[in-house]
Amino acid sequence: MKLLLSLLVVSTLPTWAVPQVLPMRAPLTAVAELVNGGPRIFSGERVRLKCSVPGKVSAEWRYQWFRGGEQLQESEYFVLWKARPQQSGKYYCQGLRTTWISTQHTLHSLPIEIEVDGGWAILQAPPLPMLVGETMTLMCRVRGNPRLTEVILYKDGVELQRQSGPELCVTNLTLQHHGSYWCRASWDGLRQTNSVISVAASVSIIEVLTEPMLEIVPNDPLIHKDRMLLVCHVQLNAREPVSHIHYYFYQDGLSLGLASSQDRVTVLRDSGRYWCKASIPTLGLKRLSEPVPYGRVTDIRTAITHPVLEEHFFYNESDRKVLLHAPDKDLMPVIRRRKRRRYRGRRSGCLGYIRDQLSHSNPELHLIQIL
Repeated sequence: MKLLLSLLVVSTLPTWAVPQVLPMRAPLTAVAELVNGGPRIFSGERVRLKCSVPGKVSAEWRYQWFRGGEQLQESEYFVLWKARPQQSGKYYCQGLRTTWISTQHTLHSLPIEIEVDGGWAILQAPPLPMLVGETMTLMCRVRGNPRLTEVILYKDGVELQRQSGPELCVTNLTLQHHGSYWCRASWDGLRQTNSVISVAASVSIIEVLTEPMLEIVPNDPLIHKDRMLLVCHVQLNAREPVSHIHYYFYQDGLSLGLASSQDRVTVLRDSGRYWCKASIPTLGLKRLSEPVPYGRVTDIRTAITHPVLEEHFFYNESDRKVLLHAPDKDLMPVIRRRKRRRYRGRRSGCLGYIRDQLSHSNPELHLIQIL
């Protein structure tokens, strides 16, 4: 009877007495942002920064500010009232709050670099990388904001444009626009012409869709031993959300299947050269990777493909192949010479003829020979 009563007491214990394992939450990251001013200011000007913790707003959060490894102050806002050049540096913040268990800290925010210039001119450039095809706006500021009569923009020591206003625009950016920029500003005052030069500002230009890189994984433990994994690595840099990237895979110029939103595919283990292509049809973008050889790959002596040469070549599945790779173009069909013909008074093999034609039509095209 006593044993039965003991079992009843144990079975009626409250559920909170049973220890529970709570899931671990990912640590929060603080966010630092510019509220007033810019990343480049004149000495004596003001800049204001704000720290916040994303998610639910809570009055319990406090904020600490740092420059480098130095802790500055504890506040939501941080202000440089009359900035000095010595106060230039990278500023970041951290959130913290105290609970009945412990003090919780967020991860540090990404740093904001503030540069205090003691000179007379500043070229304000975008702090983040610009994308190919975009328009970049630069501002040549002069201390005291005089009425400028001429502004000259330089890139890597070469004059790029000249005008009377402080705002300078560079349209249709390409990778060649990457570099160092500065400006020279002139104005009239006190019966003389004044001219000042800014410190150089670095500008980064990146592709919207980077060139893909194909990785061959021949021994993936998750797939069958007679197959291998192809992975197409590519980076998309876009201001706005876009549709899925379409991936294509090729072996020796022949498609390994239809387009897919997956950046990897398993294929039979086979010697050859492999490519991948990334495409975003809505943006009209497509990029082709460099070929990656696998297994036994040897050079050969027959030809392929170019619109200029199509009348002299035809395709045969049993032919050995030489693929033509053109930047930002699809792989073209495999073809070879119909027959030997005499060009410019001499007999020419197909590769010699192709090289002659390509050198005149498009020097950027080049042959990739494969077996």
